[in-house]
Amino acid sequence: MALKNAVYENYERLRDKKGLNNAQVATAAKIPMSTIYDWAAGRYMPKTDKLMAIAKVLEVTLEELLNVKED
Repeated sequence: MALKNAVYENYERLRDKKGLNNAQVATAAKIPMSTIYDWAAGRYMPKTDKLMAIAKVLEVTLEELLNVKED
C-alpha cells in the first residue's frame, strides 16, 4: 500500500507542475474520476493502460510517473 501512495504522491506533483486538477486529468485521459479517487485513497492502483493514459496527459513517460524517489 505504501508504494501506491508514493506513486500517487508523485502523480500529484507532476499534475500540479502541469497546472491540472484530477478532473482535468481524468477527462483528458478518458478514465473515470473514480479511478483517481480510489487511487488517492489507496484502494486501487490503476492498470497499466490507465497509467499510460495519465502519463501521456502529464507529458511524462510511464517510468517517470512510477518513479518514486526516497529522500
